Formats: sequence, structure tokens, C-alpha cells
Amino acid sequence: MNVTIKDIAKAAGVSHPTVSRALNDHPGISTATKERIKKLAEEMGYVPNASARGLKTSRSRALGVIMRQIDDPFWSEVLDGVDSVLHPAGYSLFIASTHMERQREKDVVQAMVQRGVDGVILLAPQFSEEQCHMLKNYGLPMVMVNNEGAGDCKYLIYNDDIYGARLVTHYLIDLGHHRIAYLGNRMGGLTDTNRLAGFSAEMQDAGLEIRDEYIYHVPAGNPAGGREGAEYLITLREFPTAIVCYNDFLAAGVYNLLLEKGMRIPEDVSITGFDNISIAAYLTPPLTTLHQFKFEMGRGAAEMMLEVLIKKQQKEEQDSNRSVSIKGVLYIRESTAIPAS
Repeated sequence: MNVTIKDIAKAAGVSHPTVSRALNDHPGISTATKERIKKLAEEMGYVPNASARGLKTSRSRALGVIMRQIDDPFWSEVLDGVDSVLHPAGYSLFIASTHMERQREKDVVQAMVQRGVDGVILLAPQFSEEQCHMLKNYGLPMVMVNNEGAGDCKYLIYNDDIYGARLVTHYLIDLGHHRIAYLGNRMGGLTDTNRLAGFSAEMQDAGLEIRDEYIYHVPAGNPAGGREGAEYLITLREFPTAIVCYNDFLAAGVYNLLLEKGMRIPEDVSITGFDNISIAAYLTPPLTTLHQFKFEMGRGAAEMMLEVLIKKQQKEEQDSNRSVSIKGVLYIRESTAIPAS
């Protein structure tokens, strides 16, 4: 439920006019009292805005979409799917990015509440529990796409990363690869954990050794991270014959470094990606990758949100929890081949 000035006054042991004056920096209130009340209001999730207080009885026909980065090619396709459902349904989107910064995350949540959005779709999966809790306090429905281990969410649609990583790894093993490396993303959260788990499970099922030196995590799942990972791998005494990359963006950096060093793909090493972003088909050679149904995940999230809003408006009982898992498919291109003898 919404936090009011009276709630803060009760918690602080002062009158509600005192709270109101403190929050508005009234000169008659001491600095110490102002700081104490503002801190308490922040901890309780208070947002001083009339539209926030009226959320339960009014609808803005606007929905918030919180992303990690607006320019991320994966999430832009998911966002297209969201918009393809919500625009025809008469909703406008209020889009904001967090860049994985805690203060920015908090500012975004407050802005969403102040603008009176009817619900929030989270495309920033490492969103903190603190901010999820704040959204819940204001009665805002949340739908999450690809939970990477952040706050709990009742409504979730996600790609089965364990299955996808197993599919990619199984294909490489079938080609005859035994020395297979995994390049992960330190910031990937649960997604990276699950992809590594799928890779490891498939290797173990095939009776293949998982070498410690073949598991390497880079600071970010982007081309710079891919270059760093490739630079590490070429220093090893025995170079792997295949590299499973956390995502396509990272694989692009691996390509860049290896080709710079005069290595041939796939003659010297096979490379796989994950996601099938648009650039994957245009790399040289085109990248073998796990295709995620990004647009479809966005559509599914938007449809789930509309269903929740309709039930809320009609005061029907909501599902306690709902999650939808989507399995990707392997797109085989020219970046993989049987290992050189």
C-alpha cells in the first residue's frame, strides 16, 4: 500500500504537519529533524506526488519499461515486441535505463511512480530487491523478462539458458570438439550461471574434461570483453578448438582479436554465440548461435501485463505466480566446423 505522511509521522513519533514541513524544508524545522524524517521517508518508500497516491483508483494508460541500456541490441528487439502489443492496446511507454547504477535505479523507480504508470515491465533483470519492493508498495504490477537473479517477481517470461547452452555445446561435441572453452560475463548474473551450468552439464554427460583454464569470465558481455577473453585464451599452452561465448556481442570481440592475430575461423577454432542479434549473420564468417525469441518474449511480457491489469481493474483474483519458459533454437552458420586434425 501507498506510504502516506501520516505513516511517516507515526513511525517518527511526530505530528504529520511536522513531517510535511520537514519534507518541504520549512525553516522552522531543525536540520537534524529534517534529515531524520527525510531518511525515514526514503526508507519507507514515500514518493511525494499526488499521482502516486491515486494509483489505486486511476489509470494513466502509460506503462513503464525499465532497461539496463537502451542501445543494447538484444533488449531493443524485446522492446519492439513489447511495443507491438501495447501500442495497439492504447498504451504509451515511459522508457528509462539504469546502467546497473543503484542510485539511477532508485531515481527511475521514483520517476515511474511520480508519473503514475499503471505497471512496469522490467528489461533490466538485475534490478534490486529494494526497488522491486518499492514498486510493490505502490501496488504497481511488474512483469520481468529474463530474471538474472535480482528481486523476486510474480510474473516472469524467460529464455531457458541451461537448455540453450546444452544445445550449443552438444553440437560442438558432435562435431568432434573435446577442448572447448567457455567465455562468460561477470555481470551476467543468473543468466551467466545458467549458461555455464548448461555447458558444464553437457561436457560431463559426454565424459569430457572441463579444464579450469578454459572457463574465463570477462568484465562485460560486449566486444571489449570478447577481446579480453580471446587475449587470455591465446596465452594458454594448449589453445581450445572451440569457444562457447556468453553472447553474440562478446563473440564479435573474440572474432576481432583472433583475426587480428592471424587465426582463421573456423579452420583454427570454432566460435559460437548466444542470442542471435542481427549482427550475428553479418560477421565474417557468419556466427553459429542460439536464437532467442526476443520479439516473442517482449510480446509475451506485454500480453501478461495486460492480463494482470484487466484482472486488477475488474478486481479479479490474480494468479499467485506465473512464469513462462521459452526454448531457443540453434542457428548453424559458418563459424563452426570439425576440429583440425
